[in-house]
Amino acid sequence: MEEMRPPPRSRTIYLLPNLFTTAGLFSGFYAIIAAANGQFVHASIAVFVAALMDGLDGRVARLTGTSSEFGVQYDSLADLVSFGMAPALVMYHWSLASLKFDGGAIGRIGWAAAFLYAACAALRLARFNTQVGVVDKRWFIGLASPAAAGLMMSFVWAFADGDLGWSGGELRYLALAVTIVSALLMVSRVRFWSFKGSGDKGPRSDRVPFLALALAPLAIAILVVDLPRVLFAVGVIYALSGPSLWVWRRWRRAPGAA
Repeated sequence: MEEMRPPPRSRTIYLLPNLFTTAGLFSGFYAIIAAANGQFVHASIAVFVAALMDGLDGRVARLTGTSSEFGVQYDSLADLVSFGMAPALVMYHWSLASLKFDGGAIGRIGWAAAFLYAACAALRLARFNTQVGVVDKRWFIGLASPAAAGLMMSFVWAFADGDLGWSGGELRYLALAVTIVSALLMVSRVRFWSFKGSGDKGPRSDRVPFLALALAPLAIAILVVDLPRVLFAVGVIYALSGPSLWVWRRWRRAPGAA
Protein backbone atom coordinates (compact mmCIF):
# COMPACT_ATOMS: atom_id res chain seq x y z
CA MET A 1 0.00 0.00 0.00
CA GLU A 2 2.86 2.38 0.75
CA GLU A 3 4.26 1.81 -2.75
CA MET A 4 0.89 2.82 -4.30
CA ARG A 5 0.64 6.01 -2.26
CA PRO A 6 1.30 9.10 -4.44
CA PRO A 7 4.45 11.04 -3.64
CA PRO A 8 3.99 14.15 -1.49
CA ARG A 9 3.22 17.22 -3.52
CA SER A 10 6.10 19.62 -3.89
CA ARG A 11 5.54 22.84 -2.01
CA THR A 12 7.88 24.83 -4.23
CA ILE A 13 4.95 25.72 -6.50
CA TYR A 14 3.55 27.81 -3.63
CA LEU A 15 6.25 30.30 -4.52
CA LEU A 16 4.31 31.43 -7.61
CA PRO A 17 1.29 33.17 -6.00
CA ASN A 18 3.45 34.49 -3.18
CA LEU A 19 5.72 36.14 -5.73
CA PHE A 20 2.76 38.21 -6.90
CA THR A 21 1.96 39.06 -3.29
CA THR A 22 5.57 40.10 -2.73
CA ALA A 23 5.47 42.25 -5.86
CA GLY A 24 2.36 43.98 -4.49
CA LEU A 25 4.07 44.50 -1.14
CA PHE A 26 7.10 45.98 -2.90
CA SER A 27 4.85 48.33 -4.87
CA GLY A 28 3.23 49.58 -1.68
CA PHE A 29 6.63 50.05 -0.03
CA TYR A 30 7.92 51.89 -3.10
CA ALA A 31 4.88 54.19 -2.98
CA ILE A 32 5.82 55.22 0.56
CA ILE A 33 9.43 55.92 -0.44
CA ALA A 34 8.36 57.82 -3.57
CA ALA A 35 5.94 60.00 -1.59
CA ALA A 36 8.65 60.83 0.94
CA ASN A 37 10.78 62.01 -2.00
CA GLY A 38 7.96 64.11 -3.48
CA GLN A 39 7.30 61.77 -6.43
CA PHE A 40 3.55 61.61 -5.95
CA VAL A 41 2.59 60.48 -9.45
CA HIS A 42 4.98 57.54 -9.20
CA ALA A 43 3.65 56.76 -5.74
CA SER A 44 0.06 56.73 -6.97
CA ILE A 45 0.90 54.48 -9.90
CA ALA A 46 2.73 52.10 -7.57
CA VAL A 47 -0.42 51.61 -5.47
CA PHE A 48 -2.39 50.75 -8.61
CA VAL A 49 0.32 48.24 -9.54
CA ALA A 50 -0.09 46.76 -6.06
CA ALA A 51 -3.84 46.44 -6.70
CA LEU A 52 -3.11 44.61 -9.96
CA MET A 53 -0.77 42.20 -8.16
CA ASP A 54 -3.38 41.70 -5.44
CA GLY A 55 -5.92 40.69 -8.06
CA LEU A 56 -3.52 38.26 -9.69
CA ASP A 57 -2.11 36.40 -6.69
CA GLY A 58 -5.42 34.89 -5.63
CA ARG A 59 -6.37 33.87 -9.16
CA VAL A 60 -2.96 32.31 -9.76
CA ALA A 61 -3.28 30.38 -6.49
CA ARG A 62 -6.70 29.04 -7.50
CA LEU A 63 -5.65 28.19 -11.06
CA THR A 64 -2.55 26.30 -9.91
CA GLY A 65 -4.19 24.72 -6.86
CA THR A 66 -1.68 26.37 -4.52
CA SER A 67 -4.01 28.18 -2.14
CA SER A 68 -2.83 28.00 1.46
CA GLU A 69 -3.52 29.57 4.83
CA PHE A 70 -0.01 31.04 4.74
CA GLY A 71 -0.79 32.74 1.43
CA VAL A 72 -4.03 34.17 2.81
CA GLN A 73 -2.30 35.67 5.85
CA TYR A 74 0.65 36.94 3.82
CA ASP A 75 -1.70 38.57 1.32
CA SER A 76 -3.59 40.29 4.13
CA LEU A 77 -0.41 41.69 5.67
CA ALA A 78 0.80 42.90 2.26
CA ASP A 79 -2.58 44.55 1.67
CA LEU A 80 -2.25 46.47 4.93
CA VAL A 81 0.97 48.02 3.64
CA SER A 82 -0.17 48.58 0.05
CA PHE A 83 -3.75 49.73 0.68
CA GLY A 84 -3.53 50.99 4.26
CA MET A 85 -0.19 52.55 5.09
CA ALA A 86 0.86 53.57 1.56
CA PRO A 87 -2.27 55.58 0.59
CA ALA A 88 -2.37 57.23 4.02
CA LEU A 89 1.26 58.35 3.83
CA VAL A 90 1.07 59.40 0.17
CA MET A 91 -1.97 61.55 0.91
CA TYR A 92 -0.31 62.97 4.02
CA HIS A 93 2.92 63.96 2.26
CA TRP A 94 1.09 65.36 -0.77
CA SER A 95 -1.64 67.37 0.94
CA LEU A 96 -2.58 66.69 4.56
CA ALA A 97 0.78 67.87 5.90
CA SER A 98 -0.09 71.36 4.59
CA LEU A 99 -2.78 71.67 7.24
CA LYS A 100 -0.04 72.57 9.73
CA PHE A 101 0.16 76.01 8.11
CA ASP A 102 -3.41 76.70 9.30
CA GLY A 103 -2.47 76.25 12.95
CA GLY A 104 -1.11 73.65 15.33
CA ALA A 105 -4.42 72.00 16.18
CA ILE A 106 -5.56 71.80 12.55
CA GLY A 107 -2.17 70.46 11.57
CA ARG A 108 -2.65 67.55 13.95
CA ILE A 109 -5.95 66.80 12.22
CA GLY A 110 -3.96 66.04 9.07
CA TRP A 111 -1.88 63.21 10.49
CA ALA A 112 -4.81 62.04 12.61
CA ALA A 113 -6.89 61.62 9.43
CA ALA A 114 -4.03 59.69 7.80
CA PHE A 115 -3.87 57.42 10.85
CA LEU A 116 -7.65 56.99 10.78
CA TYR A 117 -7.44 55.75 7.22
CA ALA A 118 -4.65 53.28 8.02
CA ALA A 119 -6.49 52.00 11.11
CA CYS A 120 -9.77 51.58 9.21
CA ALA A 121 -7.94 49.67 6.47
CA ALA A 122 -6.58 47.29 9.12
CA LEU A 123 -10.04 46.85 10.64
CA ARG A 124 -11.55 46.29 7.18
CA LEU A 125 -9.03 43.58 6.34
CA ALA A 126 -9.49 41.86 9.70
CA ARG A 127 -13.26 41.84 9.29
CA PHE A 128 -12.98 40.51 5.75
CA ASN A 129 -10.73 37.66 6.89
CA THR A 130 -13.19 36.59 9.57
CA GLN A 131 -16.27 36.81 7.33
CA VAL A 132 -14.91 35.56 4.01
CA GLY A 133 -16.68 32.21 4.27
CA VAL A 134 -20.08 33.45 5.43
CA VAL A 135 -20.91 36.55 3.37
CA ASP A 136 -22.56 36.75 -0.04
CA LYS A 137 -19.80 36.64 -2.65
CA ARG A 138 -21.59 39.21 -4.79
CA TRP A 139 -21.11 41.98 -2.24
CA PHE A 140 -18.41 43.58 -0.13
CA ILE A 141 -19.49 44.69 3.33
CA GLY A 142 -17.87 48.09 3.45
CA LEU A 143 -15.67 49.58 0.76
CA ALA A 144 -12.87 47.14 -0.08
CA SER A 145 -9.42 48.40 0.86
CA PRO A 146 -8.08 48.24 -2.75
CA ALA A 147 -11.06 50.33 -3.90
CA ALA A 148 -10.51 52.84 -1.09
CA ALA A 149 -6.82 53.03 -1.98
CA GLY A 150 -7.76 53.50 -5.64
CA LEU A 151 -10.02 56.42 -4.74
CA MET A 152 -7.28 58.03 -2.65
CA MET A 153 -4.51 57.53 -5.17
CA SER A 154 -6.55 58.48 -8.22
CA PHE A 155 -7.37 61.76 -6.43
CA VAL A 156 -3.67 62.39 -5.82
CA TRP A 157 -2.68 61.36 -9.34
CA ALA A 158 -5.40 63.47 -10.97
CA PHE A 159 -4.00 66.65 -9.43
CA ALA A 160 -0.34 65.87 -8.73
CA ASP A 161 0.58 65.60 -12.41
CA GLY A 162 0.15 69.37 -12.76
CA ASP A 163 -2.29 69.34 -15.68
CA LEU A 164 -5.08 70.94 -13.65
CA GLY A 165 -2.91 73.54 -11.96
CA TRP A 166 -3.82 72.78 -8.34
CA SER A 167 -1.36 71.67 -5.71
CA GLY A 168 -1.91 69.36 -2.79
CA GLY A 169 -1.65 72.25 -0.36
CA GLU A 170 -4.46 74.11 -2.11
CA LEU A 171 -6.66 71.01 -1.99
CA ARG A 172 -5.85 70.08 1.61
CA TYR A 173 -9.43 70.32 2.89
CA LEU A 174 -10.80 68.34 -0.03
CA ALA A 175 -8.04 65.79 0.56
CA LEU A 176 -9.05 65.65 4.22
CA ALA A 177 -12.65 64.92 3.22
CA VAL A 178 -11.62 62.22 0.74
CA THR A 179 -9.41 60.56 3.36
CA ILE A 180 -12.06 60.53 6.10
CA VAL A 181 -14.87 59.40 3.80
CA SER A 182 -12.72 56.59 2.37
CA ALA A 183 -11.80 55.47 5.89
CA LEU A 184 -15.36 55.45 7.20
CA LEU A 185 -16.73 53.67 4.11
CA MET A 186 -14.28 50.83 4.67
CA VAL A 187 -15.62 50.08 8.16
CA SER A 188 -19.26 50.80 7.33
CA ARG A 189 -21.95 48.13 6.85
CA VAL A 190 -22.80 49.52 3.41
CA ARG A 191 -22.73 46.89 0.66
CA PHE A 192 -20.71 47.38 -2.53
CA TRP A 193 -20.94 45.21 -5.64
CA SER A 194 -17.90 42.90 -5.75
CA PHE A 195 -18.01 42.05 -9.51
CA LYS A 196 -17.61 38.38 -8.53
CA GLY A 197 -20.52 36.84 -10.37
CA SER A 198 -23.67 35.26 -8.98
CA GLY A 199 -22.42 34.34 -5.53
CA ASP A 200 -22.34 30.60 -6.23
CA LYS A 201 -19.45 28.71 -4.73
CA GLY A 202 -19.06 26.30 -7.63
CA PRO A 203 -16.21 26.16 -10.14
CA ARG A 204 -18.07 28.44 -12.54
CA SER A 205 -18.73 31.16 -9.98
CA ASP A 206 -15.96 33.46 -11.27
CA ARG A 207 -17.45 33.69 -14.76
CA VAL A 208 -18.68 37.06 -15.99
CA PRO A 209 -21.28 37.86 -18.66
CA PHE A 210 -20.09 38.11 -22.25
CA LEU A 211 -21.30 41.72 -22.33
CA ALA A 212 -18.70 42.60 -19.70
CA LEU A 213 -15.95 41.20 -21.93
CA ALA A 214 -17.36 43.02 -24.94
CA LEU A 215 -17.27 46.32 -23.06
CA ALA A 216 -13.65 45.85 -22.01
CA PRO A 217 -12.18 47.45 -25.20
CA LEU A 218 -14.48 50.44 -24.71
CA ALA A 219 -13.33 50.80 -21.11
CA ILE A 220 -9.68 50.66 -22.20
CA ALA A 221 -10.29 53.32 -24.86
CA ILE A 222 -11.90 55.63 -22.28
CA LEU A 223 -9.04 55.10 -19.84
CA VAL A 224 -6.46 56.01 -22.48
CA VAL A 225 -8.10 59.41 -23.04
CA ASP A 226 -7.14 60.75 -19.59
CA LEU A 227 -6.10 57.93 -17.29
CA PRO A 228 -5.78 59.68 -13.89
CA ARG A 229 -9.00 61.71 -14.22
CA VAL A 230 -10.99 58.75 -15.54
CA LEU A 231 -9.74 56.56 -12.69
CA PHE A 232 -10.75 59.23 -10.20
CA ALA A 233 -14.22 59.48 -11.75
CA VAL A 234 -14.60 55.70 -11.61
CA GLY A 235 -13.44 55.69 -7.99
CA VAL A 236 -15.95 58.37 -7.02
CA ILE A 237 -18.82 56.61 -8.81
CA TYR A 238 -18.02 53.29 -7.18
CA ALA A 239 -17.65 54.87 -3.73
CA LEU A 240 -21.04 56.55 -4.16
CA SER A 241 -22.70 53.38 -5.48
CA GLY A 242 -22.87 51.73 -2.06
CA PRO A 243 -24.50 54.62 -0.17
CA SER A 244 -26.81 55.30 -3.14
CA LEU A 245 -27.95 51.67 -3.17
CA TRP A 246 -28.52 51.81 0.60
CA VAL A 247 -30.65 54.98 0.27
CA TRP A 248 -32.61 53.47 -2.62
CA ARG A 249 -33.40 50.32 -0.66
CA ARG A 250 -34.48 52.32 2.38
CA TRP A 251 -36.71 54.45 0.13
CA ARG A 252 -38.29 51.34 -1.40
CA ARG A 253 -39.07 49.91 2.04
CA ALA A 254 -40.60 53.11 3.33
CA PRO A 255 -44.04 52.81 1.61
CA GLY A 256 -44.40 49.17 2.73
CA ALA A 257 -43.45 50.03 6.30
CA ALA A 258 -46.08 52.78 6.37
